Amino acid sequence: MDQFKKTVADNIIKLRTSLNMTQAQLGELLNYSDKSISKWERADALPDAYVLKKMAVIFSVSVDYILSEHGDDEKVEVPKQHSYSRSVISTITFIGIWTLALFAFIVTWLCSMPTWLIFVYTIPVSLIVLLILNSLWGIGKLNMFIISGIVWGIITCVYLTFYQSNWWQLFIIGILAQIIIILSFFIKKNRKK
Repeated sequence: MDQFKKTVADNIIKLRTSLNMTQAQLGELLNYSDKSISKWERADALPDAYVLKKMAVIFSVSVDYILSEHGDDEKVEVPKQHSYSRSVISTITFIGIWTLALFAFIVTWLCSMPTWLIFVYTIPVSLIVLLILNSLWGIGKLNMFIISGIVWGIITCVYLTFYQSNWWQLFIIGILAQIIIILSFFIKKNRKK
């Protein structure tokens, strides 16, 4: 069993360092502390199956590769991460959303009923797309700020749409929603040691 732990530990170290990744960075991607990563790399503990699956995705290898013994002279071939294409995809998505908003504004303007609220409505839509992309590719801790922006954007849209009615009470709901959002991001899972 100790040899198996040592094999897994060596493979995690090789894969992590091949991507020039720190223990803290890997821990952030796995939603674990750098101390847990350190335990795995010292062969004091083994990651569970779910974490091994996530590591396999991060390192673009199979779970079997992480669990198998490899020769010392065997070079680790980890494909480069495609961070540049993620930013390009995000940029194209945002430009597309705002282009559609501009198109809708121009159409309403040509029909002699322009509404600038289209741009206000585009803000929460953009933030929802950002939340999806950030959940897939980004840092999970930023989601709290994105969700807050979505809530306040929707409240602002409703308020400006019904401005004549003076629905200022919506902002009280926004304050309560903000408290719930902040508290929900401080809920922590109990991690097995």
